[in-house]
Amino acid sequence: MAPSSVHTPPATAAGSGGIFSPPHLAATLTFAVVMFLTGFAALAVVPTLPTAARDLDGVSLFPVVAGCFVAAGLFGGVLGGHWADRSGARRPLALGMVLSVLTLLVSASSGSVWQLAAGRFVDGLAAGLVAVSVTTAVGQCYPEHLRPRMLALLSAGWVLPSLLGPPLAGLVVQWWSWRAVFYGLAALTALPAVALVLVLRRAPGTAPGTAPGAASRVAEVPAERPPLLVAALLSLGAALGQYGASAWDPRHLAAVAAGVILLVVLAPRLLPRGTWRGARGLPVTVLLRGLTSGTYFAVEALVPLMLITERRVAAVVVGAAFTASAVLWAAASWVQGRVLPHIARHRLVTAGALVMAAAVALAAAGCSGGLPPVTAAAAMPLSAVGMGLLDPCVTVLSLKHSPPHRQGHTTSALQTNMNLGQVVVLALASAVLNACLAAGAGPLPGYRAAFALLLLPPLLVALLAVRARGD
Repeated sequence: MAPSSVHTPPATAAGSGGIFSPPHLAATLTFAVVMFLTGFAALAVVPTLPTAARDLDGVSLFPVVAGCFVAAGLFGGVLGGHWADRSGARRPLALGMVLSVLTLLVSASSGSVWQLAAGRFVDGLAAGLVAVSVTTAVGQCYPEHLRPRMLALLSAGWVLPSLLGPPLAGLVVQWWSWRAVFYGLAALTALPAVALVLVLRRAPGTAPGTAPGAASRVAEVPAERPPLLVAALLSLGAALGQYGASAWDPRHLAAVAAGVILLVVLAPRLLPRGTWRGARGLPVTVLLRGLTSGTYFAVEALVPLMLITERRVAAVVVGAAFTASAVLWAAASWVQGRVLPHIARHRLVTAGALVMAAAVALAAAGCSGGLPPVTAAAAMPLSAVGMGLLDPCVTVLSLKHSPPHRQGHTTSALQTNMNLGQVVVLALASAVLNACLAAGAGPLPGYRAAFALLLLPPLLVALLAVRARGD
């Protein structure tokens, strides 16, 4: 997202120092703290949500709480990128951080599951704004030769939160309250949000180390206008689908119908032609990203919900499972890149999909009262191993099938279908669960049926992976 028109003269680049040099120190520290807290908040909130939904008597609406974050993030990303391209990253990034603090307070004070869902929706919008704006801000605050180092630092900022966030949140929930997690995160995020606004007060494109005429050159390049209305209606359709899947009365069925119509009509406008039929090359890679991300997101949503509400597992145990998932995803990603580079990428996609299918089967087995709850908890890190193997390969294959001048569009399509996959797969699994409950089946049989449905996407990925081969 960094403007390609910003060029730093050699003399400027040579004299600007590193990312921790005096001209860049304030921005570097602020961005690093912001990304650390963003990752910490994202990873700490997720294992807290099942307990919050149970206490607010909203377990049946939990998919709405989990899915509306993704639905709003779809629009927030498009809006933030368009806004940052047109007027610089300062305003969308500052707004995203302020909204992050406010939405944590809204969620913390929830008196109903609908207020919690509203908080998560606004949080998704804020996350979308921050995710794309921070990349643009790096481009506007650092000369070209420092941007890779800064982006690497921001990526590393998620490592520690993945280790600490989920278990610490679980301990706070177990020893105190789920509301304390939200209030604590709001307090931690408030000061960096203010610091970020102050650091970005300089006009876009006039960051330290940037050539004097860079700002005017950025302004001369008109930003391509993205389909904001399409993205907004697509987010609405995703949210309606999540709501409709929570029950089986006429009102909810009407919401499902409206959501499906919006998704079917509008999603193809943001995706490569042939995506949904798995056409060879780029379209099938985009489809694979949606199916795998959807499965993983549904496992991360439904397994903790089942463990906390039905198997009475402590929140700290669920938090430990989230931490193990983050660590094993990173480890599997490292293995596929460093240990298995000689294996064709599409074969690793198949292997990762089969590992994910085994994880879903493990989750279904853990719904049995005769097996220990840890059986289902183990499904989360095992599923992360599958994602670590296949997800980088899907990205590599998609870029291989994309012309160089269209790689930005390809990345956007991957992100869009990832969000759509998460919403749609979770909605389908939730619909199966709620249908079983409406038919009089117990909760655990309902979860088993939902996990049985989740077996289909990774098995389909294993079959379709060969269509994405890069040779």
